Order: sequence, then C-alpha cells, then structure tokens
Amino acid sequence: MNHREILIRLAMVCSIAAGSYAQTTPPLTTTVRGRIEVIGAAGSKKTRQGKIPETVVWLTPVTTAGAGGETPAPSSLSVTPAANLRLVQKNKSFEPHILVVPAGSMVEFPNRDPFFHNVFSLFEGKKFNLGLYEAGTSQTVRFDRPGISYIFCNIHPEMSAVVITLATPLHAISSSDGQLALAGVPYGRYVLHVWSDGMGPETQPLARSITVGENASSLGVIWVPATNGQSMVHKNMYGREYDEPTPNSSAYEQQR
Repeated sequence: MNHREILIRLAMVCSIAAGSYAQTTPPLTTTVRGRIEVIGAAGSKKTRQGKIPETVVWLTPVTTAGAGGETPAPSSLSVTPAANLRLVQKNKSFEPHILVVPAGSMVEFPNRDPFFHNVFSLFEGKKFNLGLYEAGTSQTVRFDRPGISYIFCNIHPEMSAVVITLATPLHAISSSDGQLALAGVPYGRYVLHVWSDGMGPETQPLARSITVGENASSLGVIWVPATNGQSMVHKNMYGREYDEPTPNSSAYEQQR
C-alpha cells in the first residue's frame, strides 16, 4: 500500500467517524423561562394585583420559508399518548379545569356526582357528545389530534373545562405566581403558542416566533387578557340557551 492509498483510507475513516459522532451527539438544550402578567383595563400593560390566570405555553419547531413566512419543520420531537388521564365530574364541576394531553391520548370522564351529566364539546379540538350517564359510571374519549377542546355539560351550564391536545412535548403550565419553565428545549427556531384561562372558543391562542440558543433562553414577560373568574358563557349543545333554573326533573336525578 503506497502513501497515497494510506491517506485516502485515513480520510474515509475520519469521515465515517465524524458522521457517526454527529448522529450520536445529542443536540444542545436549555431551560426556557418566562413570566405571565395580565393586561389591565383599557389594554394597558400593568401587573394585576389579583390572581394570574392559569396559562399554557408550547413550542413548535419552524423553518424559515422566505416571503411565505414560517412553516412547521420536520422534527425529531414526538409525543407518546399518556395513560390514566381523567376529567372528573364532581360537585357540578370538572376536575381539573385545564388538562394538557399528548395527541392520541384517551381521557376518562367519570361521573362522581349523585346525578346525571351529559358531557359534550362542539369546538375545534374534539367534537363529541357523551349523552346522559349516571353516577358511578364513566365514558372515555380519544383526543386524536392537536387542538383546544372546550368542554361543557348539557344539563349544568356552570360546568366547563378545557383539554389542550399537543403534538409537542415542549410545553408548560404557569405556576400560581405566573412563572413558566420549559426544560430540555433544543436550540433552534420555534413558534411560541400561548393560551390563557378565559380565552374562549372565539379566541385564537397568541403566537409569536422565537429563537432558542445559548444566550436566548428567556421568554420575558408574556401578557395575557384578564379574566373575570366567572364560568365561560356558552349555549347548550343544541345552540340554545340553557333552561333557567338548571333542570331538576326526575330525568336528571340519580335514582336512589
């Protein structure tokens, strides 16, 4: 083997080793942090003295598409459907009020009240109607695609919940004092999506582009609309106003 052949073989070995190293080296990641504040009266940006609404943020990778804007990027990020998810009906309310689930997850809706419920959703995320079912029974729904599902009971207008279905593992829910932390975020470009309690079906989540890197791991202050703390105004599943007061006929009462 002459000197030239040795150099060629060494170059091939180095190239293969470099490719192998690139494939096995994990991407650089960081923890992205931010803080939620509430937009005050007349749109002024000032810190609210009362409770900060629970807020969900999530990141979706993007590529730059020139004049056409930004488009979702192919990503190694993936989600696995979660198990043992429940939205419990108890004391004429849903517990929890906000549930974030990976796409493809099954969510159980157990009725732990001593009377009937009729859970439904007619909005973007998942449309379903579970019909009347009695105390001690349960229904299950598969949330198979990303979106925001606003969930109500066709008997009790004060009941409302929100299921946010995501196709990204990069998400966080704000703490009681408005702090956010998303761990393990790979460096790159993303669209930051923001949904806050009080945003109804007619309101799209807030969104803006961000870049995550060594010196870019802060979301700063995220301003969200104030909420009055009341249950979401909505009609029944037939698009009509609820009867007043809440129906109390024997058809809805749990048989003893």
